[in-house]
Amino acid sequence: MKQLTIISGKGGTGKTSIAAAFASLAENTVFADCDVDAADLHLIFKPKIKKTMIFKGFKSASIDLSKCTFCKKCVDSCVFNAIDENITVNQNLCEGCGVCNYLCPVDAVKMVDRKSGSAYISETRFGPLSHAVLNTAEEASGKLVSVVRENAKNIAKNLRKKLILIDGPPGIGCPVIASITGVDIVLIVTEPTLSAIHDLKRIYDVTCYFKIPALICINRYDINLDNTRKIEDYCKDENIPIVGKIPYDIIITRAMVNEKSVIEYSDGHLSKCIENMWGNVKERLEE
Repeated sequence: MKQLTIISGKGGTGKTSIAAAFASLAENTVFADCDVDAADLHLIFKPKIKKTMIFKGFKSASIDLSKCTFCKKCVDSCVFNAIDENITVNQNLCEGCGVCNYLCPVDAVKMVDRKSGSAYISETRFGPLSHAVLNTAEEASGKLVSVVRENAKNIAKNLRKKLILIDGPPGIGCPVIASITGVDIVLIVTEPTLSAIHDLKRIYDVTCYFKIPALICINRYDINLDNTRKIEDYCKDENIPIVGKIPYDIIITRAMVNEKSVIEYSDGHLSKCIENMWGNVKERLEE
């Protein structure tokens, strides 16, 4: 079983559009959307949810008022102001640090699991999809990404799939690390803008740290050819293979509006470029 994660140093480079296009081309594949903070692959996949799992990210305070003596040590000690004068816990403010539990003289405070999000296993026209949604203002996104990946692995083993294709989150933080750890190859989608070039270098450093082979896709390469050359020079210096250069095309937006991948929506030049890139990625996976 091989694993490929598509990532980008910043949002908006077209990572999910590329992932959806690959889904139209990939065979015998399980898909995983690991952008749990702002999942959007489902907008194209239109999944039919088969199983829902409650995700408990971390603990928060719960106060038993029948035991409470209203000494208010918990109120005074909470630096997040999550406990009011009526000894009521505001779950949106509680960070689960446990100080109130430690200081309570009558053991009225317990730290209990709370629902931080949901993980799903779904069927799509492309194949099985593992995905999730983190609740607003919740943390532990890296843990939820790990749940999504573990679900995808179990599906792949049970159905004897040969590939797990992962749409990773943007950036370089914990959820990104959770989405690339242990995979065979990452495809970094970048674009010829100064911010994207800066973030390309950062995310490549992360892949180097974890010793994960990286490939590069330059999306919308023709919007600034000078910056594209800068990316090419950087990749040459770092010995990073560029497996695809995708031109700017409004068809990508039209495909998304119609809830389709680019490959499904059009068989024109853009689709051919993506098909060629997929062929290059497959070759690397099979090495």
